[in-house]
Amino acid sequence: MTELAQSETARLERLLPRRVRMEDLCAGRQGEMARQVQTHARERARGGSRSGYRECGCWQGECRTGMVRDDEVRHVHGRGGSRSIGLLSVECTMKPPRSEIRRESNCDVHEDLPGTTEKQEKIAEDHRLARQIAEILDECRLSHAVHTRKLKELTEIRSAVPNDRFFPSFARAIKPLFDLSRRTPSSERAVRFVAAFAARRDGKNAFACDAFLEEFLRFLLIGTNAAHRAARFRSCHIISEIIMRLPDDAEVSDEVWDEVIESMKHRLEDKVPTIRGFAVCALSRFASDTENSNIVELFLRILSQEQNADVRKMIVLSLPPSNTTSSSVVKSTLDVSESVRKAAYFVLGSKFPLQSLSIKLRTAVLQRGLSDRSPLVMKECFKMLKEEWLTKCCNRDPLVLLRYLDVETYESVGEAVMDALLKDGMVHLKEGQCIRQYLCKSEGSDGNCTSGIQLMEAEASLYWRTLCRHLQNEAQVKGSDAANTTGTEAVVYASEASEKNDLLETVLPETVSDYVDLVRAHLLAGSTYRFVSRQLLLLGAMLDFSDSTNRKVASSFVQELLLRPLECDVDDDGNKIVMGDGVSLGGDRHWSSAVAELARKVYAAAGEFEASVSSVLKELIQPCRERTADFMQWMHCLAVAALLLENIESLRPLQGKNIEPSELLHSLLLPGAKQAHLDVQRASTRCLCLFGLRERRPSGAIVKQLRLLFIDGPTPVSVMACMALVDLITWHGPAELNRAIDLDPEHSLSDTTNYSSVDSLNLENTGSTGVINLLHAAMEKDISCETNQSDDEENLHSILGGGFAKFLLWSEKYPSIPICSHHLFLRRLIILYFSDETKEMKRLTQCLSVFFEHYPALGCVSKVFIPVMRSMWPGVYGNPGGSSTMVFKKRKLAVQASRFMLQMMQMPLFSKELEDDHSSDKSPKSLSLSAEPKLEIDCREGGLGIRIAAEVVNYSEKKTSAAKSYLAALCRIVVLIQFRSEEQEAIKCMRGFMHGMISAISNDKDLVKELNLMAARLRSLDLQPDQELPQDHAAAIFEKLGLDGNLKFDSSVMPPVTPAPVSARTAPVRRRPRRLALCDDDDDDDDDEDDDAAATFEVPITPSVVNIRSQRASKTVAMSRMTTKANIHFSDDEDDDRDRSVLTSEDESDEGTE
Repeated sequence: MTELAQSETARLERLLPRRVRMEDLCAGRQGEMARQVQTHARERARGGSRSGYRECGCWQGECRTGMVRDDEVRHVHGRGGSRSIGLLSVECTMKPPRSEIRRESNCDVHEDLPGTTEKQEKIAEDHRLARQIAEILDECRLSHAVHTRKLKELTEIRSAVPNDRFFPSFARAIKPLFDLSRRTPSSERAVRFVAAFAARRDGKNAFACDAFLEEFLRFLLIGTNAAHRAARFRSCHIISEIIMRLPDDAEVSDEVWDEVIESMKHRLEDKVPTIRGFAVCALSRFASDTENSNIVELFLRILSQEQNADVRKMIVLSLPPSNTTSSSVVKSTLDVSESVRKAAYFVLGSKFPLQSLSIKLRTAVLQRGLSDRSPLVMKECFKMLKEEWLTKCCNRDPLVLLRYLDVETYESVGEAVMDALLKDGMVHLKEGQCIRQYLCKSEGSDGNCTSGIQLMEAEASLYWRTLCRHLQNEAQVKGSDAANTTGTEAVVYASEASEKNDLLETVLPETVSDYVDLVRAHLLAGSTYRFVSRQLLLLGAMLDFSDSTNRKVASSFVQELLLRPLECDVDDDGNKIVMGDGVSLGGDRHWSSAVAELARKVYAAAGEFEASVSSVLKELIQPCRERTADFMQWMHCLAVAALLLENIESLRPLQGKNIEPSELLHSLLLPGAKQAHLDVQRASTRCLCLFGLRERRPSGAIVKQLRLLFIDGPTPVSVMACMALVDLITWHGPAELNRAIDLDPEHSLSDTTNYSSVDSLNLENTGSTGVINLLHAAMEKDISCETNQSDDEENLHSILGGGFAKFLLWSEKYPSIPICSHHLFLRRLIILYFSDETKEMKRLTQCLSVFFEHYPALGCVSKVFIPVMRSMWPGVYGNPGGSSTMVFKKRKLAVQASRFMLQMMQMPLFSKELEDDHSSDKSPKSLSLSAEPKLEIDCREGGLGIRIAAEVVNYSEKKTSAAKSYLAALCRIVVLIQFRSEEQEAIKCMRGFMHGMISAISNDKDLVKELNLMAARLRSLDLQPDQELPQDHAAAIFEKLGLDGNLKFDSSVMPPVTPAPVSARTAPVRRRPRRLALCDDDDDDDDDEDDDAAATFEVPITPSVVNIRSQRASKTVAMSRMTTKANIHFSDDEDDDRDRSVLTSEDESDEGTE
């Protein structure tokens, strides 16, 4: 060639890719190659003109342009060129095909045969098609606006190309998606476009669409089982999008659908929550199919076990409406996650009509949603109530909605619904709609006749009561705003208040007489309209009784209500049975409250209420004085007395009235408590409690009678007396009650410190027993006899547990309760909290859970740890064992209690003094220092550790399996205790117990290792590890902790100050410390060298160093054991000697061989 030709050839080689060979130029194909060079140059110029592009270092045979963005090092390859698609592309990992390598290695001029050229053209066409698809994806990832146009364009490309050529190019173009594990907006847009294209149906070529969809699903199923997380994630993502977008007329073989369903079921157990969520979304469309009923069962099972909130939300959204799923969706309204609760209300509103749910589920949903702590959940619940249930199911009629809620049973729910609708303005009064429409009497009827009054329904009565109360509150608020402002704003507020008042007057009955007639008509209608009557009584508080005539009519009506006898039923034997609770007026505390509220409104003057009720009570008490009253009259009289005592603040207003307080006590209350009828005793006991709460100081007669009823009374009466005593102690204090029955405070104080169990207190001789001692002895009784009671509020242990929790939490208000007795109460509360018999006592568990969160006395927690464990662990200290299942359950509860008490000790303690210090000193260092108060050793974790160690070392009973498990459980707790460097005496004392603890549980090798690590940690915290703890200091610690002085404590196990000489045998010295760490110092003086070696080994090291050195150290120890195993002698005489021989040092075994 000439020089010009050579230079041109060199220029072409620089521009052409490596696949353009010199042989092509020499074969006379300069024209075609020149065109390729021009095309390539234009592509390079087009790529190079954009800022931010650079050369790609991939194999240029497949990447024609070799250009990618600087910030996007990923691209899609094509034979005829490449186009960057940014986040959709992957790293260039393509390698040249073997045929191309072979062709380049064998550079033959005669290689270009006609078949090879056709194959190359076909490959180039496929790559050109893939590049075209990649360009479409690249545009679709940038914006949703082009998706519709690009779908048509890609559909036309698919129609013009056979499927066997289109699908490989399509798969090659979307492969970069499967390497992206993050959900970015661009990748999400690309996935939606791909799913929309796969689900798109072309009417002209439906067969090709179905074939492509089926082949694409098979392609994605491969990715769902890939080990690569991103591939599984993206495959499940695309499958879920396709299934959700797929039209109903799409035809896919059942075999493919079965594979998809089985694959998605398998992905429900994937370790990645996002993949599980896409699997749920994919299966949601098949859940409503009867052929796949097991999908719903699978969803319900996973919903109860799923830990991720997003997956639970997806499951709730995917559940179809049915009787099986309704309870699970309603249960999800109690989920801890706000998003799950919100999704549950969305599903209930969109999928479950109001009529499909039971009344219990409807009310539960509304009660939880309208009182939820999250405003978003409340908003979603109200949206469901307003837009779905009220508008669509009830035609915007609140009365129809209330009929679906059974307001007689679930009054609070109906009231909450009406309040929410009224605040939102969804309740509108129709013309002529008011309460007066029920007062239309028939023509010719007498004015006092109520036969023509139309009776209300329960829903209507609640509707009018809530509506009138809302109007009254709105009028009061607007009136207050008008009074607090001036000018035009005040005029506007006054006008609004006047409008509300006028509307209220048009709704209410015109006169008080009409109101009384309306209520009396419902009372005469019987117990069926009892709920309506009570709602109307509450409505009377909104009437105006300032007029004397109206007040006179209302007063006579109130007298009639108070004198109305209790309702009763007659059994087959002719015995009367009281209806209701038996202690309140009308047999219902809500009815009694309604009557009291109306009476307070009518008798608004000072002393008028007491005078009116006492006059009624004087009339009712006469038969009781004469002993001619039956038990129904006794209960009626006691109910009126309870109403009077509940609504006065003290007994002073009763002075000079128709019945004096002393007369009420000795003529009614105390005689009633001695009646033979059980219900009369309960009612009298309640009245005695109310009377004692109104006294300045409790009278001795009341306290003695309550104590007698508590000890000797039947179970219902004893429970009521227990409630009374707890309330009186809370209000007056235990000292006042003891003083009322002439008990010496010092004597009762000493008794409090002595009585720790039922065995130490005889309930039959309780004349000199303090009230607190009496209640504590009852709380110590076996709880099994109390579990048969169905009502948690009537359970004796629930009442006592709540009472003693209040006494401990407010202990500063009760100085008469000695501090030394607090641990006795706390011990019993912890046992009750973790007892298997108290699981159903919801009131007790809720009360104690709040109490333990706020109880600050750490010293009591440390002091009760060992007594609680002794009482709860089965098989030790006389505790019964039982079956293996029962023993396992009891041990589990005891372990939970031990960890709970340790957690209480480890919680930071903040007091009011600390808060004041924090507010005065703002520096971070001072805050960190002041946050740790100076506590005594019995309040620190160190004191708890010493108590546990002393229990383990000094366990004197037989070492049974139960005892061994008990000691092991204590040791597992002690290794969790964190000692602090300022607790030097506690650290030295604890080190003295370590050898005894290791010997006590030497059969548990794992626990021995943990104790040795603890010993090393304690040595590192000891500032003077070689100095012994003086015996007098140890005795002082034991005395402060309340431990026995005869403890197996040996401070001489600590190494002496002078270090022992190091052995000349270097190899055993390196292996020795690991074995010495297990025995943790021997008692003999001949082992000083071993102790010193162990001391040098037990230097504190960080966890990272432990992880780094653990393999090397374990290997060294294993080799040393293998070499010295033959030299170690075991003693077969006793188990302790056998265990100890395993823990001996290597020097001792070597001495034996020598």
